[in-house]
Amino acid sequence: MSKQTEIKIFDDKQVRTLWDSEQEKWFIAIVDVIALLTESPNPQVYWRVMKKRLLDEGNETVTNCNGLKMLAADGKMRMTDVADTEQLFRLIQSIPSPKAEPFKLWLAQVAAERLDEMQDPELSIDRALEQYLKLGYTESWINQRLKSIEIRKELTDEWKSRGLKEGQQFATLTDIITKAWAGKTTKEYKVFKALKKENLRDNMTNTELILNMLAEASTKDISAAVEPKDFEESKNVAQQGGNVARVALKELESKTGKKVVSTSNAKGVLDIEKAKKKKDE
Repeated sequence: MSKQTEIKIFDDKQVRTLWDSEQEKWFIAIVDVIALLTESPNPQVYWRVMKKRLLDEGNETVTNCNGLKMLAADGKMRMTDVADTEQLFRLIQSIPSPKAEPFKLWLAQVAAERLDEMQDPELSIDRALEQYLKLGYTESWINQRLKSIEIRKELTDEWKSRGLKEGQQFATLTDIITKAWAGKTTKEYKVFKALKKENLRDNMTNTELILNMLAEASTKDISAAVEPKDFEESKNVAQQGGNVARVALKELESKTGKKVVSTSNAKGVLDIEKAKKKKDE
């Protein structure tokens, strides 16, 4: 089963989703939906109580809900109850909320958009741009981020062509690349930036993004040139690709006298920008 994790935004709140390409279905974290519809201080408890009540009533929708691993607030992958869009429409009927109808419309739109994107991949880029703008990112940063997505896709396609597996092998190679240029594994980098469930790349500065792109693009180009035969050889290639960006980082730091790898994260930067904008108004 091929799945792709994404974060969707509804009413300025994040909703964790997974796209199952084989079933061509979205699976949505139920507690995230409850959190935005009810504004409950503890959506997990709300869901447990609601789930028990519906099970006692013999509700088949709850019985058929799946548990999938999703990124939790503590930054770890944890089992979370999810529902597909059809199941979620039924569950929402049991949640009294003025946001229920707008959410249903949004959910239907999300489902339709994904099918559209499968026919025209360029649409996914346009929608990603729109999402980042809503979150408050600058256009210059967004352009870099979208380019980084393209480069990452080229790298993972190269890994797949070498017979490498998504999941642990991809994560290990990514850690090698990041450690080589930034001096930190992905997890260490996130801790450094005080991140939990947030995406690391969404919290990089423009310079960090550029160097990460250089590292990943270099890894892809080297891999295509030397044609590693297995995972061990690909690990050496990942180290070499990361080292290319490391050289650039050291050269830049020697010229500016400033460290490239920064504790800055999107929340802090965007909060400052919003406060500044509000003050100017």
